[in-house]
This record gives sequence, structure tokens and C-alpha cells, in this order.
Amino acid sequence: MKKWAMNVFRPAIFSSLGDYNLFQFKKDLISGIIVGVVALPLGLAFAIASGVAPEKGLVTAIIAGVIGALCGGSKVLISGPTGAFVLITSAIINKHGLEGLAFSTFLAGLLLILLGVLKLGKVIKFIPYPIVIGFNAGIALSIFTSQIKEFLGLTIETNPQNFIARWAAVFENITTFNLWAIGLGLLTIFIILLTPKISPKIPGFLAAIVIIAGLAYILRFQLGITDIRTISDCYLIDDRFPMPQNIDFRFDAIKDYLSSAITIAIMGAIVSLITATVADGAIGEKQDPNTELIGQGITNLIIPIFGGIPSTGAIARTMTSVNNGGRTPIVSFIHALVVLVILLSLGPLSKYIPTACLAGMLVVASYNMSGWRSIVGLFKGPKSDFFVMLTTLSLTVLFDLSIAIEFGLLLAVFLFMKRVQETSSISLVTESIDPSAGTDLNIEEKIIIPKGVEVYEIDGPFFFGIANKFDEQMSVIGVKPKIRIIRMRHVPFIDSTGLQNLKTLTENSKKENIKVLLSGVNDHVRQAMEQTGFLDSFGRENVFSNINETLEEAHKLLPSLEHKHKN
Repeated sequence: MKKWAMNVFRPAIFSSLGDYNLFQFKKDLISGIIVGVVALPLGLAFAIASGVAPEKGLVTAIIAGVIGALCGGSKVLISGPTGAFVLITSAIINKHGLEGLAFSTFLAGLLLILLGVLKLGKVIKFIPYPIVIGFNAGIALSIFTSQIKEFLGLTIETNPQNFIARWAAVFENITTFNLWAIGLGLLTIFIILLTPKISPKIPGFLAAIVIIAGLAYILRFQLGITDIRTISDCYLIDDRFPMPQNIDFRFDAIKDYLSSAITIAIMGAIVSLITATVADGAIGEKQDPNTELIGQGITNLIIPIFGGIPSTGAIARTMTSVNNGGRTPIVSFIHALVVLVILLSLGPLSKYIPTACLAGMLVVASYNMSGWRSIVGLFKGPKSDFFVMLTTLSLTVLFDLSIAIEFGLLLAVFLFMKRVQETSSISLVTESIDPSAGTDLNIEEKIIIPKGVEVYEIDGPFFFGIANKFDEQMSVIGVKPKIRIIRMRHVPFIDSTGLQNLKTLTENSKKENIKVLLSGVNDHVRQAMEQTGFLDSFGRENVFSNINETLEEAHKLLPSLEHKHKN
């Protein structure tokens, strides 16, 4: 049990500190401070966009930083609130309130741990690229839409959640725009884009919030311009670290929150593993995906206890760490400490940060998240991939991310089956087998297949999709053979439908006095046959390791079978 647990859960911090030294600590310290400062504007912006108090984003970053460092599977991944959860969080709050969000996040933590324990990390990473692009683009478009009100300084009495209703409200109230808000929002975007060109070491988001907050202070408190709306006008900032609260976890309530929890868990898993893969690739490392899922699960178990919002791997903060020399989970610890210091001094500072500034930052974040270049690339590729992306994007924007994820995963399954079925084939060989075409034959000459024997070659997984092909192939047979050889040397696995298909074929062949032999069955497929009892009914003596042995057996059986057919 202990060995099994160690194979599943291996936090990266233990392998990172074996040869840790002062030189690397200095790099991690600088990187952690920079990442912590970057986390301030993003944490505030994502929290407000999610529909919670701004400090909740910082609380989430602190807890995610500490737990991620202790339990994560990647050496450099920085976790916290991200744009991926903005839609999910706001939808849950509107439907179930803050208590529902806490319950859903806690339940999602349990699901993430379960995914890691079941070693599904590698599976989740292979969710089709068009679906991931569709999710990201849909979320980006929705985030952009949600920020139009603050970016333009509009006065809108209602706060519709529907995408179309939001745009309708914007156009209905477009005449209430505020020039100061528009100016500060545009200036925020300009600063974020310009800063890396002036000094790549200074984060654009940090420069924007400092400059815009200073400008807002002068305009509002020195020049008396009261049309500038700041965070303190909308929220009462609690600059204390929250005390733990009780999560009323009831089994009878799981059914009410399971869909939301699944959405959080799946989206969190996808974003974390993709971010970890990109980051670890940048430093030549390899993360443990199952440990990462368990670490994210533990994080999301603890976060709602302190009133935070869902957390996952954050690509912007992670790459900021990597680009500044961060190479160990110590960066995540330091980043959490910096955010804690900021939180404790946030109250007095919040009245200087315009909401238009946060809106401008989210506009840039949504642009970066949109992946429009990838969308253009998909448009130039296979139309089926572009259709899948467009469908996922439309469902995300027009309906609900929960629906989009459920449909997207279902679409991923169908795509997988379609691609496997396209690459799987069944061919009929009736005259000879050429050993030069990649084979299990141990001779160099062609083998002539005797009259009355047919060889069916299955190339690819023998699952329920290919089983239908097999049935169709069998149905077009003209003259029935005396011996039917199923060659399975290129079958990596077989599922229950494939086994049932073979069983039915065997039974039907027996009724027609046709002998069935299996050739080239690998150990994995043989084990599946053994476990299901197929070999007991089929007969182990009818299963052979290569085509040579199978054809030799066919030669021995032919005379008796021909005699039986004559009689």
C-alpha cells in the first residue's frame, strides 16, 4: 500500500531540494517576489470578474501557492485564480450563492484527487486540441463581454449573465459611457503592451496598476474628479487573512452540485496539466501528472474553507517565474508570502485602483487567452477539427461552460473512436502471405494459403467500432471456407464488444462446420481473453503465437474437415 501510494503521489518539492543551494535560492527569491507582485492585479481582477470580493482572489493565490508547492507534481507550476474559472464561478454563485460555490469547489477537490489516484493524468492531457482551443476562446470572449460595462464606464441597472443579454444591455445603455473610464482602460492596455518593450523584466500588469492607481489618486483626490470609480466604491476590502469556516458537506446535496464540481474539476485538470507541460518543457523537466491532479485536489479542498475561489495552474504567473530563473517550488512559497503581505495592506490602497484599470487588464488577459492564431490554423486544417472547435466555443459562450465541457468530452470520445476506426482495418487474404511486408513469419519465402482456408488480418484495436467492420466483412463472404484464421498480430487490445464479436463468430462458424483459429495474439489480448473466460469456451489449443504455427495446424485439420463436409 505504501509503495502504491508513493507511485501515485510524488510531490516535486522532494526531488527539487536534493541539491538546492544559495545560488538557486537567490533566483527563486527574485522570481517569487516578481510573481507575487504579478499575482496582485490578476488576483483582484479575476475575483471581481467571478463575482466575489477582490481579496478572495488573493486568499486563493496564497493558499494555492503554499499547497501547490508542497503537493504539486511540477517543480515550477504556480497555481491560483485564473480566467478559466471566471465563467464557472460566476455561474455557480448566481445559481447557488457563495455556499454553493464553497460546496462545489470542495467536491471538485475530491474529484481531482480521485482522478489522480486512478492515474488519469496522462489521459486528460490528450483531450483533443480543437476542444481545448474552443474552451479557451469561449471563456476569453465571455470575459471580454463581462468587462465592457466597467471598461466603458456604463451605467447598467441589471447584470444579465447571458451572453446575448449582456451585449443587448450594453447597446441599450451605450449613451451612459464615461470618458474617464474609457481613457483609463485604454491607457491600462497601452501600458501593459508597452512595458515589455521598454523593460522585459518589469511585468506589464504591475506597471499598469501602479501607474493607473497613481494617476487616479491625482485625478480624484487632488483635482476633485469624482467620475472615476475605484474598487473601494464597489467593494469593502477585508485586509485580514480569513478564519476557517465550516463546509456543510452533506451527501444528500451532492446531486445538486455534482455538475458544477465536475466542471471545476475537469477544467482545472486540463488547464493545470497543459500549463505544467508547457512550463516543464521550457526548463527541460517532466512533471508527474497524477501527483499534480492530487495536489490541485488538495488545494481546492482547502481553499473554500477560507472563502476562496477555485484554483488551477496559472500560465502567466508560471512563465513569469520560469523567465526570471525560478526552478523549484520555493518560488510558489515566496509568491504566496508576497501576496499575503499585499493582502494585509490592501484596504487603504484599494480606493486608488480604478475598476476600469482592472477591466483593461482583463481585456488583455482575454486576448491572450483567446488563441486566435490557433483558430486561424484550425480553419486552414481539416474542417472537422474547426467544426469541433466552433461548436465548443459556441456552447461555452451561448449556454454554459458545464454544458460545453460535457458536450466537449462527449465529442472527444466520438472523435477518438472515429480516428481509431479510420486507422483500423480488416483485410482478407486468400492466396499467399508476403513475408517482406512486415510480418511475424520466420521464413523468407511466400506462404501459400491452402484452398479452403481464409486469413483475416485485423490491424488496430479490436473494440466495438472495428467489431462492426468485422461483421460487415463476414457478411459479404461468397464461398464459405473450411478454416477461418483471425490474424491478430497488430491488435494492441480488445474490449468486451470485440470479445463478444469473436464469441459470436465462433459459435456461428461452428454451426456451419467452419473451424476458427487465432494467430499472433499478444499477451495483453490473451490476458483479456483469459479473464473473461473466452479461452475456456474457445479452446486454448486453437490460439497460436504466429502465422506459421497456425497454418501448420490448418494443414493438419483440413483432411478431416473436408471429409466432414463431404458427409
